[in-house]
Amino acid sequence: MDIVLIGGLWLNGTVWDGVAAGLRQLGHRPVPVTLPGQGSGSASATLDDQVAAVLAAVDAAEGRPMVVGHSAASTLAWLAADARPERVAKVVLIGGFPSSDGAEYASFFEVHDGVMPFPGWGPFEGPDSADLDEEAKQALAAAAIPVPEKVAKGVVRLSDEGRFGVPVLMVCPEYSPAEAREWVTAGDIPELARAQQVEYADIDSGHWPMITRPAELATILAAAAS
Repeated sequence: MDIVLIGGLWLNGTVWDGVAAGLRQLGHRPVPVTLPGQGSGSASATLDDQVAAVLAAVDAAEGRPMVVGHSAASTLAWLAADARPERVAKVVLIGGFPSSDGAEYASFFEVHDGVMPFPGWGPFEGPDSADLDEEAKQALAAAAIPVPEKVAKGVVRLSDEGRFGVPVLMVCPEYSPAEAREWVTAGDIPELARAQQVEYADIDSGHWPMITRPAELATILAAAAS
């Protein structure tokens, strides 16, 4: 199966290199997406530009692809399901949840000169970064690409209720499947509360398992694709 891989804030497509290698060995075709403004294009890129890049990957895939979104890009994966509900075979959300219609995409941190730079490790102290050593933290921070303001503050638009019929897998890194299930059941994640099929997978990692647990994450994704 073709597996479209979308990294979260500040990341480009190379963050999936380890996972992609594992997926190939397991018989799947990884399709890492380098998003406009996060490795391609310019700092003037918009959320619509990023959605278009994801949909281009979905449309170019063989058969019905599985779409994987990490962190904030869980919303991009869900937007793909909204735009192509009959084309997307499954959505996988790693360490993130889809925003609702009308919400801003990811305006979580301060914007400077038209971009939202990586804020440093302070906001991610604790379970998010516990499995990253200092070398890995320095490398990730050095490679972080400031996210264009028009992406971070872009407004999410969802329109096709067919998205609720697309199966969802939540991969739970810095929180447990039990916690995620409770949030969905309680309605704290409105989009997933309406999804017809939501499954959960645990991974013993922080917020960036594609960096710290690539082989394990590839195994989870391959199982989901099968």
